[in-house]
Amino acid sequence: MIFGNRNLGLFLTVLTLVAVTALSSCSRDGRRTAGKPGKQSASTGAEFSFNDRDTTQFRVVRVNKEVVGPRLKLIQGGRAVIGSQEQDVMAFRDNAERTVTIASFYMDETEVTNLDYKEFLFDMGKRVSQDSILRLEPNERVWAGAMSYNDVYSTYYFRHPGFNYYPVAGVSWVQANAYSEWRTIRVNELMREREKLDTTLTRNQLIERGVVLPQYRLPNEAEWEYAAKAMIGTQYLDENQENGRIYPWDGRGMRNPYNVKRKRRQGDFLANFKRGRGDYAGIAGGMTNDGEIIPTNVYDFPPNDFGLYNMAGNMNEWVQDVYRPLSFQDFDDLNPLRRDGIYDEEETYGTSLIDDNFRVYKGGSWKDVAYWLSPGTRRFMHQDSATNHIGFRCAMIRVGAENK
Repeated sequence: MIFGNRNLGLFLTVLTLVAVTALSSCSRDGRRTAGKPGKQSASTGAEFSFNDRDTTQFRVVRVNKEVVGPRLKLIQGGRAVIGSQEQDVMAFRDNAERTVTIASFYMDETEVTNLDYKEFLFDMGKRVSQDSILRLEPNERVWAGAMSYNDVYSTYYFRHPGFNYYPVAGVSWVQANAYSEWRTIRVNELMREREKLDTTLTRNQLIERGVVLPQYRLPNEAEWEYAAKAMIGTQYLDENQENGRIYPWDGRGMRNPYNVKRKRRQGDFLANFKRGRGDYAGIAGGMTNDGEIIPTNVYDFPPNDFGLYNMAGNMNEWVQDVYRPLSFQDFDDLNPLRRDGIYDEEETYGTSLIDDNFRVYKGGSWKDVAYWLSPGTRRFMHQDSATNHIGFRCAMIRVGAENK
């Protein structure tokens, strides 16, 4: 035996004293958090160091509150039923309902605007060649048509300041990802400047200090759909939900029933969409006009119950996922994402439209009829393609929880 009875008893007494001392240095109930880690290790009883320059002791960083990037809204995670809540009138059979769980994350409250994207191009002009900038610019030719006079938007929609807070159009999935990567770099640069951090610190060292934001990225399909439906607004009595949702609001219609929360007139449309064949906005001067003939200001329509604007209508939005018809059958049930065609290989399909370069977009747009405004619907396009009805917004993982 390593310990005699006497030595073993002494060892256990010392261990108990260390544990009591460690617990006394944290919260009253003994619960440790990132904001209240205590003064000593709960594992060894060793003293913690909180001095950034002290390298003789193990250093612990207190995180009193999670740093949140500009314009991001918290999307509290939970169980969700994703997939079509309506009849599959297109007969695609690619969005069968299923239950998944989504972890908490952050999402932009609006679509990325023309002004946002112009800032991106301006800053990138200091970092890359002019040829690279040309590849990042939105394709303004998406407005031109052989049998229409929309060419004027090719000149004005992205450039004119009157459209600054309209959603950017003509951006491919690849360009949207480039914007997300730049935004991560730029926001963290500004954080370093404001906090006067040592510029020699590596990214990992900044992460360990809790002073760098996680990566901005496109939301995955399940996250986007979960955030759009915002079922949190239907809950009562703990986990009970009083109704389901087809759209990001209650009811089966596109107009606003009287609802004091939405602060809009009864009967107003709740999204910018194509009302019927040849009808993009209704009759001029009508109080129930749906806002705009083309995309409109990103704040023009009321937000959903997560505080997100235009999760139906205005612009379709790119998401991370590679498109496959069987995604909803193949997904993991926790934080589902399809990165490639695994389990649903392109060779299975006799078409050139199924490969790992085709990405999902969701949400419906100013150019779409009401069917596509349901968050469960899904379509796809090549990741290098761009149109005048697909934009995007960014998402970000939530790291831990706010400490109290």
